[in-house]
Amino acid sequence: MNPELVESLKKIIEGDVDVTEKTLAEHSRDASLFEIKPKVVVYPKHSKDVQSLVNWVNENKQKDPTLSVTPRSAGTDMTGGPLGQSIILDFTRYMNKIIEVKDDYAIVEPGCYYRDFDRETRKIGKIMPTFTASREICAVGGMVANNSGGEKSVKYGKVENHLKQLKVIFSDGNEYTIRPMNLSELEAKIKENSFEAELYKKIYDLIYQNYDEIMAAKPQVSKNSSGYYLWNVLDREKQTFDLCRLIVGSQGTLGIVTEITFDLVPLPRYSNLLVVFLPSLDHVSELVNKILPYKPESLETYDDKSMILAVKFFFDFFKRLGFWGALHLGIQFIPETFMILSGGVPKLILMIEFTGNSEEEVKKELINVRDHLTDFHFKMHIAKNSGEAEKYWDIRHESFNLLRQHVHGKRTAPFIDDLIVKPEYLPQFLPKIQALIDEYNLDYTVQGHLGNGNFHIIPLMDLNSPYSADTILELSKKVYSVVKEFHGSNSAEHNDGIIRSPFLREQFGEKITSLFEETKKIFDPDNIFNPGKKVGGTFEDIKKWMLKKN
Repeated sequence: MNPELVESLKKIIEGDVDVTEKTLAEHSRDASLFEIKPKVVVYPKHSKDVQSLVNWVNENKQKDPTLSVTPRSAGTDMTGGPLGQSIILDFTRYMNKIIEVKDDYAIVEPGCYYRDFDRETRKIGKIMPTFTASREICAVGGMVANNSGGEKSVKYGKVENHLKQLKVIFSDGNEYTIRPMNLSELEAKIKENSFEAELYKKIYDLIYQNYDEIMAAKPQVSKNSSGYYLWNVLDREKQTFDLCRLIVGSQGTLGIVTEITFDLVPLPRYSNLLVVFLPSLDHVSELVNKILPYKPESLETYDDKSMILAVKFFFDFFKRLGFWGALHLGIQFIPETFMILSGGVPKLILMIEFTGNSEEEVKKELINVRDHLTDFHFKMHIAKNSGEAEKYWDIRHESFNLLRQHVHGKRTAPFIDDLIVKPEYLPQFLPKIQALIDEYNLDYTVQGHLGNGNFHIIPLMDLNSPYSADTILELSKKVYSVVKEFHGSNSAEHNDGIIRSPFLREQFGEKITSLFEETKKIFDPDNIFNPGKKVGGTFEDIKKWMLKKN
């Protein structure tokens, strides 16, 4: 960026403006395949700084047409969503406050780490339940940007289900409060003579005029993070209009979120697991359909490779748990070790979690479900206590890290990492996907949210290979073609970013993709908000920005 522009930017920002190589390098990466070096990193102190920045970009866009703003919180995104070539807006340094925690809601800034937010809400016995596996390192701004789900999504849905209101800075540089409204309130809003009124009118007209096609395009799965959620904004039956449902999951491409008001739910006092060992995928959908009516807290799974890794590299747990903790975990692993040694490695390990206000209540639910599943003749086990239950969560959370640490010369390659289809299709869907991946001789593990039919498959690859980018694009196209065949979505909760935006046209078709493009123009006519994500992303971008160093 022109040094004069940087100096002029510093004059209008009360927070920090940083162009040091160290800071630029840190903000060149997230948890994705990509590396993009920005020109400057801005740490806003408050909403006024963000407004000043947007106005500054508008004023200087003619001098430097490449100017844009990419919001970023913790940088744990797996799609390249918080990466950009121009200005990175990092909220974690200053705009990280928990403003208010009440009995049924909490107000927080986007740079707040979920772990800190969670600690405060737990003090009053409440949680915001749609946390991710990266809950110790992610921030709430990214959770809103991606419409995160996580291991509790079978019961609690996604972030979109827990938003009361948002404060958002739109492309005119002003901050607005958006919340659900009835159609009478919407009509009054549209009559105002303002930028906001015009925005509401245009997006309402777009949805109303294309309503049937939009609703038909909605992915037929329980959760989705692909595209713009045009089908969620206007509810004809309830006569409501909720712009929060469009901003959530938009990855900062329509506006910049500066404050979030979450709904909270009661924190269960006790939890435990029923673990089911599936020798094949033959009865997966039937099994899920028998379990869901009992309304479990979680319905999670991981595959045989994850179990083998946990046993094979068990001593890696010493680093985290210490000697006695790892020894205790090792004793608990004995049944699974004998199972593997005897040749009885289960194809999938299913974790059914129930919660309640007493241990007796939870145990009763687990026994009821176990007894209901006896006709399948699967090996099943109710964890004796929370410590034993934790070992299964440890495998679920750590197996991929074990794979990464023990396969040398390769790195994580999240590109087909968030597939979802209806659970009833899994017996046909999963073998097809695994057969495609196996054609390329890739190391990978499978984990997922079985209750939603959502699976995370992250291979390890040598990105220095001249063929890696072609392999990624070729395999992605094949996999997403199968996803479409089974009426699923390319992303359930990780979003599109750089890695999946070019596939939106194939997933949704020309008409809906054109509506996504029109939506972007309504909110951001000069393309200043996080360009290249959702709209405008190309296959060449994937090749261009792919990280080459291990």
